[in-house]
Amino acid sequence: MTAIQEKTLASKVRDDFPILHQEIHGKPLLYLDNAATSQKPVAVLDALHHYYEKDNANVHRGAHTLSIRATEAYEGAREKIANFINAASSKEIVFTRNATEAINLVAYSWGLTNLQAGDEIITSVMEHHSNLVPWQMIAKQTGAVIKYVPLTKNQDFDLEGFKALLSEKTKLVTIVHVSNTLGCINPVEEVIRLAHDRGIKVLIDACQSVPHMPINVQEMDCDWLVASGHKMCGPSGVGFLYGKQAILEAMPPFLGGGEMIDEVFFDGFTCGELPHKFEAGTPAIGEAIALGAAVDYLTDIGMDKIHAYEEELTSYLFRKLAEVPNLKVYGPQPTKEGKGRAALAAFNIEGIHGSDLSTLLDHEGVAIRSGHHCTQPLHRLFDASGSARVSLYFYNTYEEIDQFVMVLKETIDFFTNMMG
Repeated sequence: MTAIQEKTLASKVRDDFPILHQEIHGKPLLYLDNAATSQKPVAVLDALHHYYEKDNANVHRGAHTLSIRATEAYEGAREKIANFINAASSKEIVFTRNATEAINLVAYSWGLTNLQAGDEIITSVMEHHSNLVPWQMIAKQTGAVIKYVPLTKNQDFDLEGFKALLSEKTKLVTIVHVSNTLGCINPVEEVIRLAHDRGIKVLIDACQSVPHMPINVQEMDCDWLVASGHKMCGPSGVGFLYGKQAILEAMPPFLGGGEMIDEVFFDGFTCGELPHKFEAGTPAIGEAIALGAAVDYLTDIGMDKIHAYEEELTSYLFRKLAEVPNLKVYGPQPTKEGKGRAALAAFNIEGIHGSDLSTLLDHEGVAIRSGHHCTQPLHRLFDASGSARVSLYFYNTYEEIDQFVMVLKETIDFFTNMMG
């Protein structure tokens, strides 16, 4: 039976998202792939359109009106992001193409400068490839060693296992805040405290947390944090790196060229000030401005309200998934109130490949993910080539969960009858 809610958050915001109001294969779209990318509200679409229609010019380089307006909007977006995560200064926010580039920036700037043979990097078995491959590349170049935090029997972050890995050789801890496959919310504050007690730097991959819950980097006390704009109602092609100012100032530039310089001579150059020394070349100006509009939009709703509503959705989703036979969900179970994990579920159904499942669901207008979700090592631990994943955002409804589970059951019955 469909849960009856009076004026849920989703019902208040759905009209802001034009893409949701369409049919796929003649069926109403059920967009349930939000861990991969979020949809964009009109305010973000308008901001992008306005920049290219009214203010299109390069930033920081012109005295004419269009350049001044573009620069003010671009730097204004940086201020909005700094306030959104409570950075101490907008100088601590570096625009990047995405979170992957942000991690690579830290890996190649800080990692190559500070890591030596025998030094240890601690990460976890649940990491996205973007927080594995760069460090594997750096370890190969420096001789550093990577160690992996295991899972508990409940398939979440093993804090005791993490403590056991810490040593005098540990120089960096780099972990995900919320797993895009397991859905678990990792104890990053405790991890950071334990690491800092030993003088170890910490990077947090916050791609699945910044869009869904309040984040305060000063309280968290991480050294770096990365996020992607496209997962937080912003456009693709822009993300950001947060770093403590003193650490960023000590890091050499990542890319060379225009914009990141102070002065250039035939025999060398001097770097510009933060954050510009890490932003070589013409940036994604319109996209950054639109990300600022996304931050405004999320702030106006309230991240506490978004998080609370998503906890309700999580509770309801898992209650409904429990009705589906032979379905295995990866990661820990949420509490009855939906706490303890994100509003996503990666799952497999005995005898049915996730790709086949998602293909048939698409014919019913249901968009979910299938594959390894850029966590191949984790799936190998589960002896699974991949999984299907349903992931929710604040514009999703209880009725959509009902519809998804109904179509999922029908699809399972179809496969079962076909295999007869």
